[in-house]
Amino acid sequence: MRPERFELPTYWFEASRSIQLSYGRTQHDFTRAVHPCYHAASRPAMRLSDRCFAVTGLAYLPPWSVNAGIVSGEHTTLIVDTGANALAAATIHGYALAVRPGNRILVIDTERHFDHIGGNGYFRERGIDVYGHASIDRTDDEFRAEVAGFNNAISDAVRRGLGEAEVFYRGTVLANPNRPLRAGTTLDLGNCIAEILLTPGHTPSNLSVYVPEDGVLFCGDCLANGYVPNLDCGTTPDWQQWLESLDRLSRLDLRAIVPGHGPVATGGEVSRLMESVRRELEQAIATGISPTAVT
Repeated sequence: MRPERFELPTYWFEASRSIQLSYGRTQHDFTRAVHPCYHAASRPAMRLSDRCFAVTGLAYLPPWSVNAGIVSGEHTTLIVDTGANALAAATIHGYALAVRPGNRILVIDTERHFDHIGGNGYFRERGIDVYGHASIDRTDDEFRAEVAGFNNAISDAVRRGLGEAEVFYRGTVLANPNRPLRAGTTLDLGNCIAEILLTPGHTPSNLSVYVPEDGVLFCGDCLANGYVPNLDCGTTPDWQQWLESLDRLSRLDLRAIVPGHGPVATGGEVSRLMESVRRELEQAIATGISPTAVT
């Protein structure tokens, strides 16, 4: 299955006013400027099937970019992850509105880390329900520490001293899921079923969204493509549980995977991606050391 270019329809420009995208150009030039799929070589939003879309390359701490997803049924559109900040959430929301105007919008978080839930507040401010594992319960102190850590990672001393991380997080407020999940479930989006699978390991809160009719999986950080997977927040028992989650996902009929980070995997890349993460986990379990641990 080859991802297709997702051309934004005319009504997207009306929807985009709500996220304050204004360029003062012709509509054609506007599309070239703000639609990241306009050029085939760069496709941050791509159509994986008639109902499934990936939004990739959202900003986060170097070297990471982070992904989100969209699943659109006849009456409900599900957004998978909200990015690291309110600006990312607004971008994802704009795509979701364009895919099927008039649909009810729901959101689901694949885990507890701020690069996946940072945009939750944007959606809650608009009365949109956010699903997520019941263990996601981040605090204001944790969010302030996240912002401070982001600022400390700025390499330029002047920008770091000016606290320019505040620009990245402008308008971003902490919001935990208001629809907690304690078990797997299904969501009927209207002639489209999204299966919610618990896939712990990276964190206890990890879950995945599987659309069986389309063979598309949105799995958050259960898989990362091109990056060494982040095992640093777990220990051997967590990594063993992660392997069990991978075993479960490997039994699905998959044609495309949207990982938490890195490019979408399709075709033969699907099995290669799973095996690469499996090897890292098996090595970490054998040695008791994360592959990115400083020794």
